[in-house]
Amino acid sequence: MSRSTRAAGRRSAPRANRSRQRSHRARTASKAIGLTLVSALIPGSGLVMGGRKKLGAFVLTISIGLLVIAAYVGLTRRDSILAFAVSPRQLLIATAAVVVLGIGWIWVVVASHKLIRPVSMTYTGRLAGSLFVGLLCFAIAVPTTVAAQTVMAQRDLVGSVFQSEGKSKSATRPKVDKKDPWAKTPRLNLLLLGADDGVGRTGVRTDTVIVASIDTKTGDTALISLSRNWMRMPFPEDSPLHKFYPHGYYDPNGPAEQPEYYLDSMYENVPKQHPGILGQTDNEGADVVKLAAGAALGLDIDYYMQVNLAGFRQIIDAVGGITVNVNYRVPIGGDYGDGPGSNTAKKPSGYIEPGPSQKLDGYHALWFARGRYGLSDPSRQERQRCTIHALVNSVNPATLVTKYNEIAQAGKQLLRTDIPQEILPAFIDLGLKVKNANVSNVDLDKSKNFPSGQNPKYEAMQEIVAKAIAPKSKPVTSTPSNKPTKKPTSGSTKKTPNPAVTPGATENLNDACAYNPSQSGN
Repeated sequence: MSRSTRAAGRRSAPRANRSRQRSHRARTASKAIGLTLVSALIPGSGLVMGGRKKLGAFVLTISIGLLVIAAYVGLTRRDSILAFAVSPRQLLIATAAVVVLGIGWIWVVVASHKLIRPVSMTYTGRLAGSLFVGLLCFAIAVPTTVAAQTVMAQRDLVGSVFQSEGKSKSATRPKVDKKDPWAKTPRLNLLLLGADDGVGRTGVRTDTVIVASIDTKTGDTALISLSRNWMRMPFPEDSPLHKFYPHGYYDPNGPAEQPEYYLDSMYENVPKQHPGILGQTDNEGADVVKLAAGAALGLDIDYYMQVNLAGFRQIIDAVGGITVNVNYRVPIGGDYGDGPGSNTAKKPSGYIEPGPSQKLDGYHALWFARGRYGLSDPSRQERQRCTIHALVNSVNPATLVTKYNEIAQAGKQLLRTDIPQEILPAFIDLGLKVKNANVSNVDLDKSKNFPSGQNPKYEAMQEIVAKAIAPKSKPVTSTPSNKPTKKPTSGSTKKTPNPAVTPGATENLNDACAYNPSQSGN
């Protein structure tokens, strides 16, 4: 073959290659933009249309495979998702995966447009194509960044609030099977503490003490409020504190009323008086209150969740507020000027006025739960239960998606707990049951069992609690009556007033928190 023939062959090869490339390109800039959009919506399709069939088929297969896996896991493997969402290590891996997928998606869009666009384009067409590709890349980068930030916020929240069992210490936490935590736990008893450690107050006092007893199969929950001024709080006989206070936490040589021996003082005072008596623990005050509250109610309390009031206000704002019924004027501020933790006597700065379905922000929701100037402790306890009920009902998927970073940040300030990371998936699953289950209030009968806080009748309360949380027997099938049942008139919207709750009975929180302006709060 002559030199001229070989040179001609070399010159003709590029022409054939360019001809094949042109056959895969769009004829106009507008069509190239349209095909680029398709390549963004179906990653890999643009590479196939641009002639890179093997690479395009690989990307397309990966894209479809990821969608199928996500759909399968989302529809059938909720437990796996819950376990994933509370594992700091897996969340870190997920963050890296989200970033890599986002970068890969952007590369696919840019590479597809380069393969699809016409070889010869006007300046206007080239500019339009570049702007459109830039817009697509921005549309991919923003949700990718938000997703990565959300995953990292979740990881930060889990790591800040929930410690692994090996890295945390508790003197009262039970040992459970991490694969099936509720296998031997028909009821989970959770202590909810509201720590009143605001500006101007001396020390930390747990003004809010509520025990939530949860049926682990159904999610049905009984809320039991303990009065802040109870004295003689008992300790279990096997507790080292029992030998110091065999007849309850009080000074037998002191006066009748002993504020420094109230229930709300135990969190701070007992660890000061007996440091380290319970053994190794990250929160001795919470362990003390767990033991005492459990002994008072006849329950084994498994875990505690301590709420900081400043964080509570933040989380209410993060979820967009809560809706409650206000049945009487609730004071904002105010202090009697006497008793432990009090400031100078002053009148309330304002009031939350009565009204149905009131939307409260964090500031007003906090005072709705805390306000007590001129009101009774039982009314305050009921408002606290209604606040928890309203908060549980206010959280929805849309709020979680749009405001999750704010909620997570507030959660770091809000919570302190001895619930270990290892059983968080089971806790989240149980929480979903609680949201859709029956939540009731257990009335401990103040008139008989604690007309004052000096000498509460704990044995009588234990009987009430045991009856309230006992498994309900199936109703006996009755013989149907031959008399016709009168049907309600169609279209009637009149509601019958709630009957008075029998002392010692349970009351559904939907009824307890309903609008009933006849209440006085006293």
